[in-house]
Amino acid sequence: MHLRKDHAETNTPALQHFIKSNPLGLLTTSIPSSSSSFPILQASHIPFILDAENGSTAGNLGRLRGHMARENPQAKALIEALSHSTTNTLDQDILIVFTSPVQHYITTNFYSKTMSTDRRTAPTWNYSAAQIYGRATIHWDAASPQTKGFLLQQLRDLAKLGEREIMGFGEKENGIKPWKVEDAPASYLERSLKGIIGIEVDIVRLEGKVKMSQELREADRDGVVRGLKALPSETARKMADLVHERGLAKIANKA
Repeated sequence: MHLRKDHAETNTPALQHFIKSNPLGLLTTSIPSSSSSFPILQASHIPFILDAENGSTAGNLGRLRGHMARENPQAKALIEALSHSTTNTLDQDILIVFTSPVQHYITTNFYSKTMSTDRRTAPTWNYSAAQIYGRATIHWDAASPQTKGFLLQQLRDLAKLGEREIMGFGEKENGIKPWKVEDAPASYLERSLKGIIGIEVDIVRLEGKVKMSQELREADRDGVVRGLKALPSETARKMADLVHERGLAKIANKA
């Protein structure tokens, strides 16, 4: 990830909050296939649970937990790589990228100051992202009690995240009962567990980028906010608010 000073997010709790708020990650692996059955580079979108203590340090960034279908070619490549190993941990590091749904093209027409003077600028794109590098342990042996235990806990925690924290079910004002793993028939759950593998990632590096026009002069940044707010788009309005917030933070840091 290219991290210029204006855009780099170095606050670990802020990055962890970003991941928890945007849990759908893109898992990327680079695994040579001994049978040549699978491409070396593979990627899958997977929702992750982040386990991290408050006040995590650079030496203890937490772990991510996820699962994927056993029939996924990436899962098959993972199993192949570990089937002849004495450990369930991959030799290669993996990469997971998390992005915010709020992203937007930024036109030079918004730059009120620059476009009225030297015009030395170009359009760009604003977005936020976090990426982690880590060591992945794969829970793939369907006959193992440890695999079943990991997968059950993963499914329970993911359902809780989706039903309660994202959907808000279980709160008094809506009265909708949140779905739980135990609501599924036991036979269906048993078949489902055999059809997935678990992924447990110890995070070794965490990076983040919040590109919200911080590099611009204040007048141009204000022009971006005004221009975005004038667009008939909820995403544009959300982007305008983020640009405004980051602009205020930049001004405060200079004070």
